Amino acid sequence: MEFTISKNCKTYPHKRHWQYCVGSGHALLALRTDYTRQLKFIHDELGIRYVRFHGIFCDDMNTMHTLADLMPFPGAEQFTEQSFHACGVAYDNVLEAGMKPFVELSFLPKVLAARDDRGMFFYKPCISPPADYGAWAEYIKAFVRFLEHRYGPEEVRTWPFEVWNEPDLPVFFSGTRDEYFKLYEVTARAIKEVDSELRVGGPSTSGSKWVRVFVEFCEKNQVPVDFVTTHQYAGDPLGGVEDQGDMESRAPEFHFELPDLSGVREKTFLQGQRAIMPDQSEVKEIPNDIFIKNSAVVKEQAKGLPVYYTEWNENAGFSSYTNDTRKVAAYDVKTALDVAEHVDGSSIWCFSDIFEELHPFPQQFHGGFGMLTQDGVPKPVFYGMKLLAMAGEERLELGEEATKGEIGIAAFRRTGETQVLLFRQKMKNLDLPKERATVRLECDRKPHRVTVSRIDEEHCNPLKVWEEMGSPQDMNRREIESLKEKTALRRESWPFTWENGVLTVTAELGVNDLYFMEIEA
Repeated sequence: MEFTISKNCKTYPHKRHWQYCVGSGHALLALRTDYTRQLKFIHDELGIRYVRFHGIFCDDMNTMHTLADLMPFPGAEQFTEQSFHACGVAYDNVLEAGMKPFVELSFLPKVLAARDDRGMFFYKPCISPPADYGAWAEYIKAFVRFLEHRYGPEEVRTWPFEVWNEPDLPVFFSGTRDEYFKLYEVTARAIKEVDSELRVGGPSTSGSKWVRVFVEFCEKNQVPVDFVTTHQYAGDPLGGVEDQGDMESRAPEFHFELPDLSGVREKTFLQGQRAIMPDQSEVKEIPNDIFIKNSAVVKEQAKGLPVYYTEWNENAGFSSYTNDTRKVAAYDVKTALDVAEHVDGSSIWCFSDIFEELHPFPQQFHGGFGMLTQDGVPKPVFYGMKLLAMAGEERLELGEEATKGEIGIAAFRRTGETQVLLFRQKMKNLDLPKERATVRLECDRKPHRVTVSRIDEEHCNPLKVWEEMGSPQDMNRREIESLKEKTALRRESWPFTWENGVLTVTAELGVNDLYFMEIEA
């Protein structure tokens, strides 16, 4: 493929919506030192400002319990204790890392729940609606007062408050859509009663759903709403933007073809688990533009409210082999560029494999969602977002088709430099011959030099190096640092020609490779 970039090419601001926020596991993990250390690394290296996680009110955060939970005396359930101290420690750690919390209000303490309904996940969140909405409102008001006392109103007013997580999915909410709307209304009013300047939003749905009816509900009932949130994965069960949400028309549960391990001998459970949730795009045809299309619809449905995609990524399946490969890097980079005009902020799910939805996986590479492994080794997706972070503040207007060909292109400018980003994104990891890309850039004088940073089979590929090491489950600090050093992103000088005011540079890209060219004037 050939690309020509005029020296008079128009520019527009490079919208770094993905630097707004990043996803994480559940709140208890934020009490760990390794979590805080990795979070600071993500902030310092990628410039991401907020972090969002589930379960700030889960029972393991000890915000509310009864004496019966401790000592099963007759009548002990009438004695209740409430404390948000652990929540404060988690948020202290977020602030210590240089970031701010995007506060997801989930799930319920068992004491407040209508039913002891538990999500399917390892940490067993209570996903029931409240038994008493008045008690829930008082609990929320106490939480907000705790935050403002601990951090000051001016600081807390910079924290967005999001009500729940994916209430359209039975694994996260056992109520109906109408029950979620009631939960949202009670919660939003309680927050505003304490401080009208705090920002609150929802519906935090999967697959870009419920936004139209949610906004209409808030308008009709004069319910406070300051922003809209929803999620989108390419590997979700597909259905586009939907407004259904009652129990009879929920989004489908995830169904996977699980391997039959009954005849396997001399294998541990740990060696077989990566097949639990395969990347759906590897087993069926999934388009790469569903987020692009749905975000445009959601932007319109939001009626001028800010739109935050508080979860997105290539694949919704945890423990998928491809999560550790450059396939995710290529998809996330392309998609971040393509949805930039439709979203006000977004949050890649998630920053680290310090994560426990299925269980705490012991392997360094186990197909986790994270940009970093559990020991902090950067994966290709981290380096893909690093390339976008390195890009200049001005993006060149190359036309709507620039990112849609066999090889996509984006270009950026900052003082004294033009940057060209090439990627060959596909939804399947295919072993195809490399494709040549030729870039011609008009410039007034011969560039000083051209450097290239690349993500391919031989560069920024820690999974490959780890497998060559024998896939060790436990690694010491020296081995971890060696793996990081061997697979770090590196600039290398790149050949070019310059003739009659035109620079010409070429590259050959395999499937899901990324090349970042820096052309210094």
